[in-house]
Amino acid sequence: MTKFEDMKYERPDMAAMTADMKADLQQLKQCRDADSFLEIFRKINVRRSHLQTMTVLVEIRHTINTIDPFYAAEKEYWDEALPAWQVYENQFISICLDAPFRSDLLKEIPETFFQLGECSRKAFSEAIVPMLVEENKLATEYGALKASAAIEFDGKVLNLAGIAKYTEDIDPEVRRKAYDAKMKFFSDHSAEFDDIYDRMVHVRDRIAKTLGYHNFVELSYYRMNRLDYNADMIASYRKQILDYVTPETSIIYERQRKRLGLDHLSYYDLPIQFKDGNAMPVGTADDLVNDAVKMYHEMSPETGDFIDTMVENHLWDLVSRPHKEIMGYMTQIEDYKVPFIFSNFNGTSADVDVLTHEAGHSFQYYLAKEIAVPDVAMPTMESCEIDSMSMEFFAEPWMNLFFGKQADRYRYTHLCGTLTFLPYGCLVDHFQQEVYENPDWTPAERKACWRRLEKQYQPDKHYDGCEILEEGCWWYQQGHIFQSPFYYIDYTLAQVCAQQFAIRMYDHDPQYWNDYVNLLKKGGTRSFTQLVKEANLKVPFEDGTIESIVKSLEARISAVDDSKL
Repeated sequence: MTKFEDMKYERPDMAAMTADMKADLQQLKQCRDADSFLEIFRKINVRRSHLQTMTVLVEIRHTINTIDPFYAAEKEYWDEALPAWQVYENQFISICLDAPFRSDLLKEIPETFFQLGECSRKAFSEAIVPMLVEENKLATEYGALKASAAIEFDGKVLNLAGIAKYTEDIDPEVRRKAYDAKMKFFSDHSAEFDDIYDRMVHVRDRIAKTLGYHNFVELSYYRMNRLDYNADMIASYRKQILDYVTPETSIIYERQRKRLGLDHLSYYDLPIQFKDGNAMPVGTADDLVNDAVKMYHEMSPETGDFIDTMVENHLWDLVSRPHKEIMGYMTQIEDYKVPFIFSNFNGTSADVDVLTHEAGHSFQYYLAKEIAVPDVAMPTMESCEIDSMSMEFFAEPWMNLFFGKQADRYRYTHLCGTLTFLPYGCLVDHFQQEVYENPDWTPAERKACWRRLEKQYQPDKHYDGCEILEEGCWWYQQGHIFQSPFYYIDYTLAQVCAQQFAIRMYDHDPQYWNDYVNLLKKGGTRSFTQLVKEANLKVPFEDGTIESIVKSLEARISAVDDSKL
């Protein structure tokens, strides 16, 4: 196994790689039987995996240090080179889709590969390559703008991750000042955020219309690989969240208000759960890692092997530093068949969430890494998030390691948070739908839309004169809206599935862990609803699913005397 720092990056000779790819594609097209086809298919996948490895190494090392001149230049190169390479990816997929002996190919290539291929074909043509380059550059521009934050507070200069700890201070005045200092950065750069997003919306609208779609909403369902559900099902699901979850969140927020002894919850109070502070992890970043190692060794043999691989090969970068991009993610490095975790530890419970959430993603790839077709080693996005959000729940018995005497406080807050998150996640999705259905809206009209929907999905948010938030700019902070359009609903769909796993764990169902491991091992060889059903869970879109989950979790939350936590 190779340590991350020893993984060599070398920009491929794209002219030579393109020539080889063209030759292989020509041979693939001429194959007359499945055996010869599969031989070339495997050869092409080796090349694709190597290219993915090189681009991922650049992405990781650039986000670790956004001002590193070498990786900044390489990131800029790939922003332009990858859309051009997509032409050959698209040809590869088309040849596979059009093979007359697909039934024979299905003996080795999962059906989902072809379903994903159909989505890819519907989402791409050579005509949109220049627009994809522009879209990539705008996403990079947004990330760099957020990473540039230098917020003066408490005698320090902090980035957005650094200021977050102060927004959870037990002193309401410190919270307010910290929150306002954070929002001042967004206010000072409001015109830049508006400009970047405006250009993003218009380029995505042009991409969609060039491909023959009415708007980007239609295209997004193919870009996000929605294999077995549509916009009408999502709209119905959002309605269930409004009907059953939003009222429950009002009860949760009212309990929070009483715990804090406040007349009402203001925007800067929402992050704080208890008068004497939120549950905070004990120890240093190294202590948290050591606790994670202990937890995963005790959880199961599979998780023990997984965490040893992560630690021994330095497959994460966890601590916040200047010029490090403000985000958290898991990615896979195909040539080495290992995952990598990126985060910004800031001394809050979010640090523990990384060691459970992103580790859940990584554990899935670790278990499914032997799936031969790289396109389906990991499932589609909403299914990926089941893996991570379920792991957050499965880690609950070990929270004493991370939080000591405040472990129950963390568990309660986490459980409540999985419910209060759902309306917000639907708000993000609904907002994007309206924006892309109205691409010529002005920035002011987009902000008004956000604020209108926010009052619908999150009626308990009060901004008390914070001008930028009253104006409807909360979404500047949500990177997915800029960089991964229409991704966010996936988190909510997955949360509903993870909550079902949690209920089974709470009820001592002896089969829940085996169902989880089997789910992970299947990777992307099944569609979302297929995976959910095979894990013995209810599909979120079905009538009654949300109502039953809320009823079960509400009973568990109500049974807790939160005043004693």
